[in-house]
Amino acid sequence: MTSQVERDFDRIALLPDDPWDHNRHYHDLLLRELPPSCGRALEIGCGTGEFSRLLAARSRQVLAIDLSPNMIRLARDRSRGFANLEFRVADAESLELPREGFDCVASIATLHHLETAATLARWREALAPGGVLLVLDLFRPSRLRDLGASAVAFPLNVLVRLAKTGRLRPHPQLRCAWEAHGRHDRYPSLGEVRSLCAALLPGARVRQHLFWRYSIVWRKKAIS
Repeated sequence: MTSQVERDFDRIALLPDDPWDHNRHYHDLLLRELPPSCGRALEIGCGTGEFSRLLAARSRQVLAIDLSPNMIRLARDRSRGFANLEFRVADAESLELPREGFDCVASIATLHHLETAATLARWREALAPGGVLLVLDLFRPSRLRDLGASAVAFPLNVLVRLAKTGRLRPHPQLRCAWEAHGRHDRYPSLGEVRSLCAALLPGARVRQHLFWRYSIVWRKKAIS
């Protein structure tokens, strides 16, 4: 699966950017949760580095990793003005993380590619006391309420895309690449996410959002 994900995103990196992106829609929501004085931050699955650059503007130092060499190449090209931002090609599941080494660990649309329980436990241990875990990812609708939210999201997605890009749909090549990638994606239900967080991240705030997304915000207890 890891090699397939790498191939998928190497392909997507070479295609035209999509100006309307569901993940971008929630960047500000995540940034509001950063510690007031963020020292070292880590982004897992950084893509072309858009959120990494936002983190770097608010943190002393940022390490951003991605499995795709093409994504990292673009991220470096677009981030030359950020001396405090390091990009690295790395596998999130095998990368050794320093214990309590980061004031923020962030992940956008990456957790569903990983073994969820083990990954959340690793990210929890990588956070320094008082640090924050920020996750935005996709979930599988499993309740009537989820289906209702999806019914609202479909027409709203078209309207927002039209307003932002002048197009009803993404570029055909990009749409084809994402559809091919989605055929082997597997998403948890929101109930599964909440159960895991209750066991591994007590006190975590799990919220459902439009556009088939959920967020996790968890703060590690500070040392008094």
